[in-house]
Amino acid sequence: MALHKFSIGQTVRLKGGFGLSSKTAELYQVTGTLPPKDNSPQYRIRNDEERHERVTTEDSLEEIDAADTAD
Repeated sequence: MALHKFSIGQTVRLKGGFGLSSKTAELYQVTGTLPPKDNSPQYRIRNDEERHERVTTEDSLEEIDAADTAD
């Protein structure tokens, strides 16, 4: 069983890729963990500027340094 790398409340970056706008490169907060999909842990993530949550797999997320979140 796959273990989750990220924890609820952690700030992450959604990796860009096919079909994603540059806006998706913003920072997100992990709001929940979900069962794995194809052996990759899944997460609920949210950006304060969006009105919805996203569901994504761990391989689509990047860990960020604390310095990246400083204003």
